[in-house]
Amino acid sequence: MNVTDELIEMNGLRFHYRDWAPQRPGLPDLVLLHGYTGHARSWDALAARMTDRYRVLALDQRGHGETGWAPPDRYGTDDMVEDLRVFVAALRLRSFALLGLSMGGVVSFRYAGAQPAELSRLVIVDIAPRTESGGMQRIQTGARSNDRFSSREEAFSAARAANSVAPENELRHRVFNNLMRLADGQWTFRYDRALRDPAVPRVRLPEEIGWQSVARIQVPTLIVRGAQSDLLSPEIAQRMQGAIAGSQLVEVPNAGHSVPLDNPEGFASAVRAFLR
Repeated sequence: MNVTDELIEMNGLRFHYRDWAPQRPGLPDLVLLHGYTGHARSWDALAARMTDRYRVLALDQRGHGETGWAPPDRYGTDDMVEDLRVFVAALRLRSFALLGLSMGGVVSFRYAGAQPAELSRLVIVDIAPRTESGGMQRIQTGARSNDRFSSREEAFSAARAANSVAPENELRHRVFNNLMRLADGQWTFRYDRALRDPAVPRVRLPEEIGWQSVARIQVPTLIVRGAQSDLLSPEIAQRMQGAIAGSQLVEVPNAGHSVPLDNPEGFASAVRAFLR
């Protein structure tokens, strides 16, 4: 696959993104936004499946992956939406599709709610303005658990204990590309420590504003829910479908909240059926 790793300066930070060339010239662009604690490399499997239809751009959002760390109080949704807006302008994207998972999904529906002329299609993965408290607590607890490991394999074992569903190769790929070595030889996660520090409050999008953004979306939209998700309930997913005119809702079997990780084949099939 023809993929390059690129850097761009935006809003005072150095951002990293992966640029997957399309299989033939002239195909439109697809921007992928990962979730909280994720990274651009988590999209490698999907990106490889989409280059027959799109040029694929996977962005490391602020504080994640190989992108720079922001001040602790600058990880709000509006900060990330502004990053996306600048990214779209800098790369001169026109009529592009946008896909966001979890945190990236919130950024995506907030951005789409502003009705940007450049956006043509939208995929929102396992997130809504209202989320289930149990799922949110699980994610926060996981992020604040042990974050120092003697080896990459130890980090993988911890991830496997927390997720028994994801295919081993996909989980290993996600974990290994989310680690960096410390001066003492141990390994830790690559995303900003402020994002997993309970003493640092995180700015969250108010639910009312989220529903207002969702109601303003005017592009064809697919909502993807993991059938075993503990973050997005079936009722809220249906409410979201009703709020976005003409949107589609699909459930991917054998997947929890991390749909692309848990069932990459089922997820890619659902996305490809929509992004024609």
